[in-house]
Amino acid sequence: MLGKAISAILPTIIAMYAGAAVFMVGIDAATFGKLGYNYFPNWTLGVLLIVVVPTAVAMSVLYSIIVSSRVNDVRSSSSYGILIFLPFLAIYFASEIHIISPDINGLLIIAGILSAIDIALYFVSTAAFQREEILTKWK
Repeated sequence: MLGKAISAILPTIIAMYAGAAVFMVGIDAATFGKLGYNYFPNWTLGVLLIVVVPTAVAMSVLYSIIVSSRVNDVRSSSSYGILIFLPFLAIYFASEIHIISPDINGLLIIAGILSAIDIALYFVSTAAFQREEILTKWK
């Protein structure tokens, strides 16, 4: 099960880093003339990319493993899988209405909470993942 999780996590993180690099280069190219310096990379984005993104990706993958081990077909798995979006939507809205601050300290708190959820989801997914059952019952 760990191999399954890692094989889903690594490409996702690599794609996020590639997208972030393109974003940072583009923003720096567009704003250097007005700012006089490169805005990216900065410490906030560093914490986001190095700490928060991997924990969020791991949470998403572990949740998907749990869902896929409990449903009988791909359509149901996709339907339940969208629910992982809700915690991230809550984080976004909380930052928009200033309940949490998207600064380094706020991001570290979010990463700590996500890490605790990741640990819990890992144990749940390990208990829920029954490879033979998934192979015989999925349609």
